[in-house]
Amino acid sequence: MSKQDILYIVIPAYNEADNITNVINEWYPIVEKYNGNKKSRLVILNDGSKDNTAEIAKNLCRTKPLLLVIDKANSGHGATVLYGYKYALKNKADFIFQTDSDGQTRPEEFHQFWNLRNDYDMIIGHRNHREDGLSRKFVTKVLKCTVKAKFGVTVTDANAPFRLMNRGTLSQCVQYIPPDFNLSNIVLTVVYHRKNQRIKYIPITFRPRQGGTNSINMKRIFKIGKDALVDFQKIDRDLKSAGI
Repeated sequence: MSKQDILYIVIPAYNEADNITNVINEWYPIVEKYNGNKKSRLVILNDGSKDNTAEIAKNLCRTKPLLLVIDKANSGHGATVLYGYKYALKNKADFIFQTDSDGQTRPEEFHQFWNLRNDYDMIIGHRNHREDGLSRKFVTKVLKCTVKAKFGVTVTDANAPFRLMNRGTLSQCVQYIPPDFNLSNIVLTVVYHRKNQRIKYIPITFRPRQGGTNSINMKRIFKIGKDALVDFQKIDRDLKSAGI
């Protein structure tokens, strides 16, 4: 049997009981199609949910052998994403893809990313037409300006939850993200840019949240952003010390 690329789709989930069934049913056919000789996995990372997200997801494992549900203590989105990346690398994934559990992204747009997987180190979905409100668009624009000011790099969409990365460059770049950091995807994108890795941005559809309540409100977003300014300065110094 010839070697096939192993794909791990990493999806953090916190109190997503209203969405998790549809999200799994939408994304599971992707790991079935690109099953890596049945070693690919759809990984749901239950981040200490207080509802029955984990129970719902685990029940679906009975009919979906490539589905894996991992329970972990609550640590926030960024730290959970980082946990998922390291888990995928540990389990020999060739390519790691991350999206979220709110149903805002479309699985059918994944295929163009997969077809380009050997041409780039990271392919990121550019949310150029967001359908989740003006406030979210504003946050994205502010973040782009902040990243430029603090790290000296211009990113199209630093925090987009639709990204495909190869094993080699992810294993190199992930080590520069502080443990339990809440904005890990942003720093990861910055590191890729600063290391001159091959990055491709592709426009994607970004739907409104498909159900449930967003646990990150605007007040919390601004608090996270304020705290991040201090963290960004330290991370920038650390990257420069490492020659990045």
